[in-house]
Amino acid sequence: MIRLDSTAAGFAHAFDALVNDRREADADVSRDVAMIVGSVRREGDAALHAFTQKFDGHDLNDSGWRIERADCEAALAALDPELRAALELARDRITAYHEKQRPEDMAMTDAHGVRTGARWRAVDAAGLYVPGGRAAYPSSLLMNAIPAKVAGVERLVMVTPTPGGVVNPLVLAAAALVGIDEIWRVGGAQAVAALAYGTDRIRAVDVICGPGNAWVAEAKRQLYGVVGIDMVAGPSEIVVVADRDCDAEWIAADLLGQSEHDPTSQSILFTDDAGFADAVADAVDRAIGTLATAQVARAAWDANGAIIVVPTLDEAMPLVNRLAPEHLELAVADPQPLFDQVRHAGSVFLGRHTPEAVGDYVAGPNHVLPTGRRARFASGLSVLDFMKRTSFLSCDADGLAAIGPAAVTLATAEGLPAHALSVALRLGR
Repeated sequence: MIRLDSTAAGFAHAFDALVNDRREADADVSRDVAMIVGSVRREGDAALHAFTQKFDGHDLNDSGWRIERADCEAALAALDPELRAALELARDRITAYHEKQRPEDMAMTDAHGVRTGARWRAVDAAGLYVPGGRAAYPSSLLMNAIPAKVAGVERLVMVTPTPGGVVNPLVLAAAALVGIDEIWRVGGAQAVAALAYGTDRIRAVDVICGPGNAWVAEAKRQLYGVVGIDMVAGPSEIVVVADRDCDAEWIAADLLGQSEHDPTSQSILFTDDAGFADAVADAVDRAIGTLATAQVARAAWDANGAIIVVPTLDEAMPLVNRLAPEHLELAVADPQPLFDQVRHAGSVFLGRHTPEAVGDYVAGPNHVLPTGRRARFASGLSVLDFMKRTSFLSCDADGLAAIGPAAVTLATAEGLPAHALSVALRLGR
C-alpha cells in the first residue's frame, strides 16, 4: 500500500504513476486468446471439448454439455428460505430499477411534411458469461440477465465453467429465478468464441456480457464487431472519499471489499485527516486477518492499495475524476456538494450508510461497471446494451420537393452523381 500527501514534493509524479498503472492482460494473454478463438472458429465443438478437458478437468461427453432447466429448478427449491428471499429481493429491485431505463420510440413530422423518427428493438439473443472458478457470483448473473429480460431479448444463453464438472447450485438457482433459456457447461475464452461464432451445439448470439478473468475479457475485446459486448472489464476498483468523522473500521471494510476480489484489484482512500488515514490503515491490517479471503485481499492491498491525504475533500475531487473509478464512495455527512463535482465514475455511493457492497447485491443499479479509467467514456450495463435504435424517414412528393434539391446539390459537390440522380429523377429533373 502506498501513502501519498498531495502537498508533498513529488506528489504529481507519484499520482501520475497511480493513474497510469495498468493492471490488465499482457501480450501473452492476447496471444493465447487468439489461438483459442481461432481453434473454436475452425473446429467448433471439438475445440470446446478439448479446451474444457484441458482447463476444467472433465469430459463434456461424460458430465454433459448442457445443464437442464430441471436442475436449476431443483437448485432453487433446495435453497435455504432466507437465501432464496434475499435473491428474490435482489431480482425484484434490480428489475424495478432497469424497467425505468426502457427507451421510448419517437416520431415527428416537420413543416415540409417529412416524417422522421426512431424505434427501439431488442437483439434476438444474448450470451451471459458466468464465472465458475474462484468467483461464482449469482449476483452477477442477476445483474446481467435482468436488463436483457427487461429489454425483451427472446433467447438468453448462459455459459459457465464447471471445474471438475461441478456447478455452483446458487448460480443454478439464480438462473431459474430469471428464466435463462440455455445453460452450457463451458467457460473461458473458448466459451466466448462459441457464443460469437456458434458451433453445431451452441447457436451464435448477438451480444455477450458478463464478468470473467483476463482471458475472458480479452476474448470479448477480440470478438467485438463479430458480436456486441457489454464492455472490456479489467480488475475491480474502488475510491473512497471520507472525513475524520467516519468509522475507520467501516472504511477499512469498504476498501477490503474490493481487495478480496482478486490480487489485481485496487482500493484507494482520500481523506483530509492524517490521523484518520493512520486509523484506516491500522483497521485494514486488523481486519485482513479475520477474512477467509485474507491471502487475496492482502496481495491486492499491498500491491495496489493507496491512502492519499489532501488539505480538503474538495481538492480530492479533481484527482478522483482523473482516476475515473469503477466505484466511488462519498462517505461524508453531506455528499451532494462533492457529488456535484464528480464527472467520471461508474457508480457513486452517497453518504456514510451507503457501502458499495449494498450496490453489488440489492440496491437496484447495475454493478457491471467500466474499469481501468473507462468511466471517462463508458457507462455501466443497462437495458440499452441489449437494444438497438433504428431511424426512419418518410417523404411524400411535396416533402421531397422541399428538401431534395439541397441533397442533389450536396451529392454533386461530393462527386457522387448516382446519389444526385436518384433524387433528381424523383424531382422530375
